[in-house]
Amino acid sequence: MIRAASLRGFAPLVTELGGNVDALLERFGIRREVLLDEDGLISITAHDRMLDAAADELECCDLGLRLAEGQDLGILGQLAVAIEASPTAVDALECASRFMFVHSPALSISLGADPWGDPDVVALTYRKDLRESPYSPQAMELGIGVFHRVATNLIGNAAGLRTVELPHQPISPVSRYLDFFAADVKFGRPAAALRVEARALDEHFASANDSIRRIAMDHLAAQYADPSRLVSAQVRGALAGSLHTTAPAIANVARLLAIHPRTLQRQLAAEGTTFEQVLDDVRRSAARRFITTTELPLGQVSAMVGFAEQSALSHAVRRWFGMSPRELRRAEPVVGA
Repeated sequence: MIRAASLRGFAPLVTELGGNVDALLERFGIRREVLLDEDGLISITAHDRMLDAAADELECCDLGLRLAEGQDLGILGQLAVAIEASPTAVDALECASRFMFVHSPALSISLGADPWGDPDVVALTYRKDLRESPYSPQAMELGIGVFHRVATNLIGNAAGLRTVELPHQPISPVSRYLDFFAADVKFGRPAAALRVEARALDEHFASANDSIRRIAMDHLAAQYADPSRLVSAQVRGALAGSLHTTAPAIANVARLLAIHPRTLQRQLAAEGTTFEQVLDDVRRSAARRFITTTELPLGQVSAMVGFAEQSALSHAVRRWFGMSPRELRRAEPVVGA
């Protein structure tokens, strides 16, 4: 699910492009009146598929970026109050990371080390849980676009944006991305992220207000139960962020979560799953994304999902999807290819 606020500006944009808003909404099972209540919930699968369909049918390859240009922090509703009242970017990110599930349980943001290894740079990562719905290039560009606008508005030019990372290949002319982000964009990357100078995270926000922030966060904590408290969700997040850099062994994940491997096994069993099942699920989602939304060589895809040999990827893809990796790529051609 995702809050209807994510579609702010969708109806007028579709109309401007000559499309039929009501027909699109009806086709994807979204009631028109839901758009009038930004706190209303809609299926994220329907949301994402509608964006991709609208972009294709209306020949608007940058639809996600256009929507992002008309959105701001306000689409996060009550969460926006807590973020804006935070004293620094680190505090704002902590708040957003903790409560992003209020906007959509499928979306998450995090702060991590630079994927290129620069000690003076950090990665602000934006992810979608692909168990909720298939990967959507337009929805990803909408999300990372809004994330960029919010970061720029809160931190200003002090953010020192180095590059933007996108998981898929360009679906618009590269110049469009340069105009939007005012920075170089890297495509076919493991995750969507903004690479910013680490020093920017300590910049003090002019809108900081500790009392308002505390009240807003207390309200969010009281009103909403956090699904990320499930150990399986934590394992899934740890694996998704480290498949391409660390061997996907339970001992390594347990170390990341500061828990003993046997304790981790017991907690996963209590939730009705196993480490192997979670790993298989994460690999399946990642493999499908890399195969169908990038043109990366299959040997490289194998390494990025934690397989030592390409043959292991081939066997797994056939088990998951009933076809070979090349057949899957042909069945779901790379967008923009």
